[in-house]
Amino acid sequence: MTLIASTRIIARSTGKDWSAHLLPVVVGGFIAAAALTSVAYLLWPTWDAEAGSGPARLPISIGSTLFNVPSASIRMKIQRHTGPQERIDLSFSYPSLQPPEAPKRVSAATVEDTVRPIDRIFLSIAAHHGSLAPEERVATILPRYLEPTQSVGEDGLTTRAFREGSPYSGEDLFFASSPGMVARCSREAATPGMCLSERRIEGADLTFRFPRSWLAQWRQVADAMDRLTQQLHGSK
Repeated sequence: MTLIASTRIIARSTGKDWSAHLLPVVVGGFIAAAALTSVAYLLWPTWDAEAGSGPARLPISIGSTLFNVPSASIRMKIQRHTGPQERIDLSFSYPSLQPPEAPKRVSAATVEDTVRPIDRIFLSIAAHHGSLAPEERVATILPRYLEPTQSVGEDGLTTRAFREGSPYSGEDLFFASSPGMVARCSREAATPGMCLSERRIEGADLTFRFPRSWLAQWRQVADAMDRLTQQLHGSK
């Protein structure tokens, strides 16, 4: 009996001690939580988090020739870095010559409704490694495969067809001197005809590609190619 009574007395005294200490503990916890909340509020950034983006233009060396390239115009992600490269592939909206907007996602059900005419001029820049220059190829190689006759349009653009059975069968050569323009173009068929126009800058060859239908305004296209060349490799 004495043992039971002693146990009850200890339990009552322990409960009183716990109750006495509980209130300060709870009050201290609330004070600590309030302090942490205040500190977190004061140190929390006041700006909105934004996704990091790369530089607008990239210095890229091709064939030891430096180009200042808009990063958004580079078509292949693997080519989107600075430093020496063997080749880069670019595209620009025409006639603005700005990097194109990101393509919109389409489904199989809407792809036919979203087909748009080509409104871009494509450009590949590659190291030439001492190969025959584009203007020399036009002067010495291509004439071997051309028909003897030519036609001159009212707008000053001359056309010569390539012979059937030649390596360029099904294509035509267009050229003019003022402004300078040389383009080798496939003919319109099941797919739209496309033109290639090449030029050399130091250790790199530039190959422009655009729809043959643009030759109706060939002077504007020639000017666009000149302006793009200047933007990418302008004089210092």
